[in-house]
Amino acid sequence: MPALLELRGVSLSFGGLHVAEGEVVSVIGPNGAGKTTLFNLITGIYHPDAGDIALDGESILGLQPHVISKRGVSRTFQTLRLFLNMSVKENVMAAAYGHTRAGVFRSMLRTPGMRREEREIERLAQERLAFFGKRLMGYRWDQPAYSLSYANRRRLEIARATATNPRILLLDEPAAGMNPAETHEMTELIGELRTEGGYTILVIEHDMHVVEGISDRVVALDHGVKIAEGSFDAVATNEKVIEAYLGLQAAATTK
Repeated sequence: MPALLELRGVSLSFGGLHVAEGEVVSVIGPNGAGKTTLFNLITGIYHPDAGDIALDGESILGLQPHVISKRGVSRTFQTLRLFLNMSVKENVMAAAYGHTRAGVFRSMLRTPGMRREEREIERLAQERLAFFGKRLMGYRWDQPAYSLSYANRRRLEIARATATNPRILLLDEPAAGMNPAETHEMTELIGELRTEGGYTILVIEHDMHVVEGISDRVVALDHGVKIAEGSFDAVATNEKVIEAYLGLQAAATTK
């Protein structure tokens, strides 16, 4: 299947990576392996020393982050970046505003077209939040984001990422800091984002139970270099991956 997202010979120094449309691909590796750097390269925050990054066959290399977002790449962050004093619904609407046709002039004059667009953005926000069921529904829409539990803040950040109608979602440690029950729910949610939402997903995740539960393919990084790629079982038992996580001496004891 043709790649929706493809990195070719990218340095800082990943080599190649591709994500086919409809896939869930997980990126794993020890701390400092370069996982978040990979997301920063894809979204235009960092610029590679060499190579190319293509979305649906078209290079996005050198584009500004907001342009890459409009092309169809949306992400969450390991450290939550919500507008805590805005309501749950306003957080999702804020993400959608960056993809509207509204300019400063239309916004100031409150033109009929602008008002229609605002109603459409509100409808979109409600639709995206409804995907998360009772966790982000009903009375929660008007609650400030700071009033949510940590797990629901994670869900809200994903809801906000979907408000831009992305071609591909980049999820940076979506289960970080969650208890086992919340982690299980997040694993199911990522599966639903693919099967029901139709999203292609690239995930950074430390929790191997989550990785095993969601992944079509797994890519392992160490110090910015891809050291393994394949099924979860193949990567989890790869000697280079075990060495990267446990160290050379500990890896030798597992043989």
